[in-house]
Amino acid sequence: MKKLLLGLLISFGSILCVQGKSYYFNAQDGQDNHDGTSPKSAFKSLFKIADINIYPGDSILLASGVTFKGTLILKNISGTYAKPIVVSTYAFNGDEKAKIDAKGFANGILLQNCNFIQVSNLFITANGGKLEAINGKLPDMRCGVLVNTSIAGKYSDISLKNLIVKDVYYEEPGFIRGKDEVRTANGTQKYGWGIRFINDTEGAFFENILVENCDVSYVSHTGLKLTGRKESIKNIKLLNNKITHVGGPGVQMSGVKKGLVSGNCVNGSGSRSDSRNWSRGSGLWTWGTSDVVIEKNAFLNANGPGDSAGCHIDYNCNNIIVQYNLSANNAGGFCEILGNNYNCAYRYNISVNDGYRIKGKDGAFQEGKIFWLSGYVGDKVKPKGPFNSYIYNNTIYTKNEMIAQVAVATSAAGVLVANNIFHIEGESKFVAGDQLKAESIAQVNIENCFFQNNLFLTQNSWPKETIIQDTKPLYGDAKFTNKGGFKLEDYIPTNTTLIKDKGIMIKKINGDAIGLEVGLAVEYDILGNKITGKPDLGAIEIKK
Repeated sequence: MKKLLLGLLISFGSILCVQGKSYYFNAQDGQDNHDGTSPKSAFKSLFKIADINIYPGDSILLASGVTFKGTLILKNISGTYAKPIVVSTYAFNGDEKAKIDAKGFANGILLQNCNFIQVSNLFITANGGKLEAINGKLPDMRCGVLVNTSIAGKYSDISLKNLIVKDVYYEEPGFIRGKDEVRTANGTQKYGWGIRFINDTEGAFFENILVENCDVSYVSHTGLKLTGRKESIKNIKLLNNKITHVGGPGVQMSGVKKGLVSGNCVNGSGSRSDSRNWSRGSGLWTWGTSDVVIEKNAFLNANGPGDSAGCHIDYNCNNIIVQYNLSANNAGGFCEILGNNYNCAYRYNISVNDGYRIKGKDGAFQEGKIFWLSGYVGDKVKPKGPFNSYIYNNTIYTKNEMIAQVAVATSAAGVLVANNIFHIEGESKFVAGDQLKAESIAQVNIENCFFQNNLFLTQNSWPKETIIQDTKPLYGDAKFTNKGGFKLEDYIPTNTTLIKDKGIMIKKINGDAIGLEVGLAVEYDILGNKITGKPDLGAIEIKK
């Protein structure tokens, strides 16, 4: 209650500062013949928004603890930096967020061609229901929140905060997808999505997008998805969101330029909890995206017969930095970099029992892998890259019952693998041919490969058939504090003499003039410990 009141005070304080009008909505006590300018004269229906002239600094406020049937639509509405449009909850009936039930509608909230909009403190659900045709055509998806464009222009400073998006499905309960749907690249049928940003309009751009402290769960496809033309979505921040039990990936972005993804928890992507789900998806994946830092997140329990890693970098990306993350129990694996990717990195992450999936078992058509460099850039296309991939100071643990699988494409060029701990208790295996026959076992030298100074539990912890091998390996038991646990602190090494100051300084790969845009040197480890002198091995710096 205190948090809600504080948020409301801040919101009202902002409203008073910009001197905009506040419009109140109350589906329980309001009437649409009211003027809507006070809680006592609130409008009843969200459809009344279409009759209001909204100006910079205005607010649309929904009564707390009340359910609104319908959809909240704002089109061609712009605030300013000093006078944003606010959409939120006001105190009426307890501390529960106002709820939008969009059953039977395409979207819980639609923002189209909007600028300087702040949406916060709302609960959105949309569980099936018959949809009406729009311009003679049924909508091909249902979204909790959809932000899109239809005309050219720059649309900036859109923030979504403290939203709950739950139970968003296109189909009715009991709908069953065909067994082949999960094998399609992204699903071909109609789905429910959590939060979506879509920019497919020529000449349109999104800029300064913030999604923070949102809770997305039980949707049939992706929890949080940004889709744009090349570099048409710029400067995004996805912060401290919780995404659970979604039928597709947790987070996905395409066409993004510059971003920070931090403090999020994705648990149970690719969920099979509902027959309407796609039932496949990584915790997070990027495509056609550049200059994004993905850090301090947890990617847990991804499920699916293909893909479904903790966090993977799909093709046509550059400068994607995956650091300081916990990746655990993801069927598809840990480190996955596909083709035509340049200067991407996995560093200072902890991976626990990732890549346990076995091809041919329970419908799986790809092996799980702890480490995968793939040249895949599309079906029937010659493999290409990845180029200049940096994988260093990660801690990778797999239990004895697992097979730790590895795949490296012959098309890869420029690879650095150093200072990692590969604590593989069971068997390790090289796998090939998951996507293209060109990824077959072959003794090909990868151009500009630096693979040195990694700690392996035993000499069998890295498959001998793999086309890249550590030229200066280290062997031994790091003696983790609580191996098999799912907390970062469980992987503090206690074998100090084996780990402390045994790392090497990371330098650019031969032939790579760039390195990493954020720099190769790292100031802190995954726990925030300062790195002094030579780095230690793995993701955790041992305190002196």
